[in-house]
Amino acid sequence: MAASRRRCAVPGALRLRALLPLCALLFGGCAMYHREPLAPDDTSTSMRSLERLRIDPATMPLPELAAHRFDPADGLDSDELAMLAVANNPELKLARDDLGIARAQAYSAGLLPDPQLSVSSDYPGAAGTTRAFNYGLSIDVMAIVLRSANRQSADATVAKTDLGLLWQEWQVVAQARQLFIRTRFQQHTLPLLQQQRDLARTRYERMAAARAQGNLSDDTLSAALLAYSDARKQYDEADRAAAQTRHELNALLGLAPDVRVRLQGDEQDESADPAALTDSTVDTALAQLARRRPDLIALQAGYEAQEQKYRAAILSQFPSLSVGFVRARDTSNIYTSGFQINLSLPIFNRNQGNVAIEKATRQRLRDEYQTRLNQAYADVARLREDSAILARQLQQIEAALPGLERTARASATAYAEHNLTLGAYTDAQSAALGKRIDAATLRESLAEQRVGLQALLGSAIPDAFSSAQTFIDTHAK
Repeated sequence: MAASRRRCAVPGALRLRALLPLCALLFGGCAMYHREPLAPDDTSTSMRSLERLRIDPATMPLPELAAHRFDPADGLDSDELAMLAVANNPELKLARDDLGIARAQAYSAGLLPDPQLSVSSDYPGAAGTTRAFNYGLSIDVMAIVLRSANRQSADATVAKTDLGLLWQEWQVVAQARQLFIRTRFQQHTLPLLQQQRDLARTRYERMAAARAQGNLSDDTLSAALLAYSDARKQYDEADRAAAQTRHELNALLGLAPDVRVRLQGDEQDESADPAALTDSTVDTALAQLARRRPDLIALQAGYEAQEQKYRAAILSQFPSLSVGFVRARDTSNIYTSGFQINLSLPIFNRNQGNVAIEKATRQRLRDEYQTRLNQAYADVARLREDSAILARQLQQIEAALPGLERTARASATAYAEHNLTLGAYTDAQSAALGKRIDAATLRESLAEQRVGLQALLGSAIPDAFSSAQTFIDTHAK
């Protein structure tokens, strides 16, 4: 009896071994879950981490950055600061994560649907009958029909996300360069404002002493106090603005708040300012704006993605269809083979709601693209006009500055020789300092606007993104 039981157990073991390859096929390619906990502490880049940071120029989004070497040991110039911003900016890290999601979705859209296996079995209670079974294998035909449209839509979304990331990187580069310019000019103007404050304070203290001796009227002392208060307020505001700029720069670069970035060219260096763009250069760039700016090309890719979604919604109006094959045996031990078809009847819904939604969404994307393009032209026109005004104002100030500088030097000599009063000497020095501060402020504004104009106009799309442009040109026809 025991031997009989062992003989009966053998076929079951054979069936189990026969199922092992099927299980390996079904579950061999499955992903495994791994927990990844959140970090409890601040992970911003510290000064020590910054000194060890290495950046591959080949990953940079602009040719001038790709040809530049990153070395923080001797301080950062404008290009190195932009490279650090591209590599370490927190918002760009999130944008790159979004690109990874879009690529994963495109991969998912290209996968074929899994076939459906159905198994059923009936166990009759009457004697002389056989166990019945029903095996079926089917596949969703409409999922295969819609696969092309869904895949093209997902590919266009990847192109849109990729180009949107490129545009965001360009904006971060422009912000880094503008903050570099702002920091450098603030470091130049703060000593001038301090001199102006110290002059006003010296004048007020001398006049206060004279008033205490009865040699000065209250009105004159009040005017000196007001001038000193204004100079001190101006310096304090500039000092706070410099601190704010440093925090903005650290946030842009993904650095810890206590990190102080050392910049190359801290002193005012006019040769380092961005060169003014000629009218012909701006006009040429405007004529090609729709093919130069990544955000506009990204909107074109988004529009193409929506075109494919609209096409998929149109195709989904047809009946949903799945087909399969069936193998069965009834209780009387009769075997049958056949096929099955599951078909939805498009009587009430017919996917008309989704068609209307996708069509309206396509119209919104079309309007969004045109609005962005029109706004780009308006922004360029505004910056060109504003830059021209600033350039004229700077020219006027620079024309008047040499005369004020000569007067300031002459007053310093006369004051040292006791041939000039303290008030006249202070007025001459303050006038020259104020004019130098005004000129520095205008240079800063003009330099930042030139960077902004270059960012608005864009440049040639790097080779790494040529495939995205080719995709748009191919599918938009």
